[in-house]
Amino acid sequence: MYRSYYRYNRSSRLTFGRVLLRILCVLLVTALLLCVFLYGVIFVVCRGPSETARRQFVLSVKETSAIGFLADLVLSREEIAAIQTQPEEIAVETDVSLIRIAAPAENEDGPVADEWGYVDEDGDGLILVTVAGESYTGYMLIVLDPMRVVLGFSPTDVGWRGYTVAEFAEKYGAVAAVNGGGFEDPNGMGNGSTPEHLVVKDGVIYCGERGVGHGFVGIDDKGILHVGIENSRELKEKNIQQGCGYGPILVVNGKPMDEATLTSGLNPRTAIGQRSDGAILLLVIDGRRATSLGASYKDLAEQMLAFGAVNAGNLDGGSSSLMWMNGSYLNNTAAVIGIRPIPTSFLVMPAGGTK
Repeated sequence: MYRSYYRYNRSSRLTFGRVLLRILCVLLVTALLLCVFLYGVIFVVCRGPSETARRQFVLSVKETSAIGFLADLVLSREEIAAIQTQPEEIAVETDVSLIRIAAPAENEDGPVADEWGYVDEDGDGLILVTVAGESYTGYMLIVLDPMRVVLGFSPTDVGWRGYTVAEFAEKYGAVAAVNGGGFEDPNGMGNGSTPEHLVVKDGVIYCGERGVGHGFVGIDDKGILHVGIENSRELKEKNIQQGCGYGPILVVNGKPMDEATLTSGLNPRTAIGQRSDGAILLLVIDGRRATSLGASYKDLAEQMLAFGAVNAGNLDGGSSSLMWMNGSYLNNTAAVIGIRPIPTSFLVMPAGGTK
């Protein structure tokens, strides 16, 4: 009896072990086949006859921290560098005379459309519009009072922790928010705690040694959005109160930047702009999804101009691109590991609220 039980128990363990081994082998082979398939697709795109497809692929993946290595699997550093060649920076100066911040309109007969055709139906000073292009979908939030837009940033948390867009909104009591500037993100594994460039919060400059970067955007004490600021001295001269850096600049003084500057891949995007009446435009684009591959810098500029932007700049994109409003995210995160923490966020405060 004992020997029979022992043989049965041993046989059961052997059978279970074989089944487990077979399952692991199937999973391993499946993963290997997927890797081979992925490599084959990348090889065809990068080594195929379409230069446009190759360029689009390289620009798209190299704009990200986590999957930029995919281009290196097939192309040499020299080939990638040739595709990524950036034009020389063009100095721009924001013409503040083009912005005339309008006083709140009062109409006893109810809401009326502004000169761009948009209506603040519920009178909360915010207008949310769905946008779409050939390769993307997203949202444009029009904030009628520019003084309601501030920067979320916690200087005491630099180097320690970042916050998600929703956490920033909750921390400051905002009614809407989008992600802000870039941050240190080695191999896509950063904790979102350290801004890539300097930050201005309530007129105070933080992380000044990091410089303004290639596309700083800042709001002055009158609510005017400035683009193209080149150094800390200009920040003080223009009395910038809220701002961060990323880039590139999309629109300056009512005109898009040149096509070379706006060349990019397709990715999730976030941008900020301002109309001639002072209204702030916050744009977020979904990406890396079957229904929305993403947008290029040129797409962002075109959307901003369509909504009346006089000046606009690109903010951090990719897996950071999110818009939060009234308790929930409007778009989908592109991050496979979940919503990422970031060091800065542009926030929309309640009407008459505090910073």
